[in-house]
Amino acid sequence: MADSKNIKRRLSTGGSVSPPPLKRKVQSSTTKGALAQFFTPASKKEPEKASWTKLRDSLLIGRYAPETEDKTNNPNKRPSRIAGFDLDWTLIKSKSGNRHPRDGKDWRWWHPNVPGCLKDLHAQGFRIVIFSNQGGITLKSKAKTPKSDRKRLNDFKERGCSIFNQLQIPLVLYAATEKDHFRKPRAGMWDEMLEEFDLRFSGSINFNESFFVGDAGGRAAAKATVKDHSCSDRDFAANVGVKFYTPEEFFLKEKPRPFTREFDPVTFLSIEGSRALEVFSRKSPLEIVLFCGSPGAGKSTFFWRQLGPLGYVRVNQDILKTREKCLQRAAQLLGEKQSVVIDNTNADVETRAHWIKLAKAKNVPIRCVYFTASARLCEHNDIVRSLNGELMNPEKRTLLPKVAFTGFTSRFREPTLEEGFEDIIKVDFQFEGNEQQRAIWARYWV
Repeated sequence: MADSKNIKRRLSTGGSVSPPPLKRKVQSSTTKGALAQFFTPASKKEPEKASWTKLRDSLLIGRYAPETEDKTNNPNKRPSRIAGFDLDWTLIKSKSGNRHPRDGKDWRWWHPNVPGCLKDLHAQGFRIVIFSNQGGITLKSKAKTPKSDRKRLNDFKERGCSIFNQLQIPLVLYAATEKDHFRKPRAGMWDEMLEEFDLRFSGSINFNESFFVGDAGGRAAAKATVKDHSCSDRDFAANVGVKFYTPEEFFLKEKPRPFTREFDPVTFLSIEGSRALEVFSRKSPLEIVLFCGSPGAGKSTFFWRQLGPLGYVRVNQDILKTREKCLQRAAQLLGEKQSVVIDNTNADVETRAHWIKLAKAKNVPIRCVYFTASARLCEHNDIVRSLNGELMNPEKRTLLPKVAFTGFTSRFREPTLEEGFEDIIKVDFQFEGNEQQRAIWARYWV
């Protein structure tokens, strides 16, 4: 009888160990759902101390703080040591063997020693944080959210809750769902962690002992392994200033494999000053200057700094929307005896032929300024510009889609004099900016 009363008392308080005051009559709030949750195995329960929030319809945050957490272990008493981890193919992988999991249950630990290692790190005083790119999830509120989108979000939360339940240690999971400043290798998720745990002041983090583990390390293919899909995890660690390990290095103690970065902005800063910046000079009283180069190559900046002061008028299709309107505007300006600059990408011979035809019709010379920056460099420039406000983006340009760069690359043909140009001036990229801008530009953003 006593055991029966104890069970009823425990259920009526939602599973609390402590009973209510004996003299106070408490009406039971136990439901079938509560009973089912009480008797459900721990590995399948919804964590009682787990919560999910979203930030700016872009960042999903899962938090888990079990009741067993030692409240006396205040991390603010000494610099925090951060143990950061990627999620997929670092901490977990799919049971099915697919690259992407089928549902919320399609997961297992990347290696059997992963959970024990994470618990040991917690016992040593590390703050454990997961930073994951999850582009397949959408957090944006829509009137009619597709069922498949809701399922992917719920599946991800289910996997997260299962991880929380199995580990039973304090944990925060950040999932970047858009291609904005939260997405690795960009440091937005790290900055959000600093804000959440009040770690922004100098000396709040022990960077010497903090680290990040991820599978995107830029490694080349080896005997039984394939090439890494990117270098974003290694670049993320470099951006935030902590050591980097691959899962094999950290969990299995394997030796590091060689790696390469497809793009490293520091190499462009190291050669700055080794060549003179091209200076443009007028050759004819009236002429057309045609720009040729990828989006983000520095065409508009070159115009405002060099050709604008010389009296040239800029014609830009982003503003006028169609090539026909650009041709009409340029013809009008030439009729008013004003030299023009065609500030578009002009990637192929066919596009450039329209402007060469106009130059012949107006009997004026046409010159070409060819911006040599690679598509990868230009994509980097675009991301830096769009994600860093007034400091780097006074024109308030929005982030271009990747197809803007891949599309240019597929269409591009290097301009030649045989097309009808009087001359072709090559302009190599050189970074220009103050020390604060340089520090931002030198980070990994792609």
